[in-house]
Amino acid sequence: MKLLLGLDTASHTGYCLYDLTNKKIKESGVVNLTKVRGESNGILFLKFSSWLESIFQNNTIELVVYEQAHHRGGGATEICVNLTGIVQRLCAQYNIEYTNVRTISLKKFATGYGRASKEDMIEIANKRIGRKVIDDNEADAIHIAIWGAVTILNVKEEGK
Repeated sequence: MKLLLGLDTASHTGYCLYDLTNKKIKESGVVNLTKVRGESNGILFLKFSSWLESIFQNNTIELVVYEQAHHRGGGATEICVNLTGIVQRLCAQYNIEYTNVRTISLKKFATGYGRASKEDMIEIANKRIGRKVIDDNEADAIHIAIWGAVTILNVKEEGK
C-alpha cells in the first residue's frame, strides 16, 4: 500500500497517513514530543527523528507533505525549522519525495477561506474522518495529507 504522509510539525506533531490506492485516511493522530524539565531541544529532535524513521521503515511512503514553517522568531520557530530539516534529511535518506504547503493555501483548500480559524479546520476535519480529531494539529495534518493527494498527486477524492 502506497501512502502519503501529512505532517504538522511542532512539539505536538499532527500526522496523517493517507492511502493513495483506496483514497482514504489509514491513520492519523498526534505525537507528543514535549520536553520534560531539564531536556534540551536536541532531545525533542531525537524523539521526532526516531518516530519519523519508524514510520518510514514500516510503511511505503510515496510523498511527505508538511506545513511551511512560520518564521516568527523565538523557541517555536527554532523547533519548527529544525523539525522540517529532519523531515528533509530523512526523506533524502529514504529516497522519498517531499514538499510543503503554505498555511493560507491549506486553509483555503480545506475551508474555502484562507484565514479560517482553528475551530473551522477542526470542524471540517471531524466531518472528513467521521470522528473527533485530537486537536488542531491532527486536523491540519489531515488537511495537509488530502491537499497533497489532490493537489500534488492528482488523486480524485471519493464523492467529489
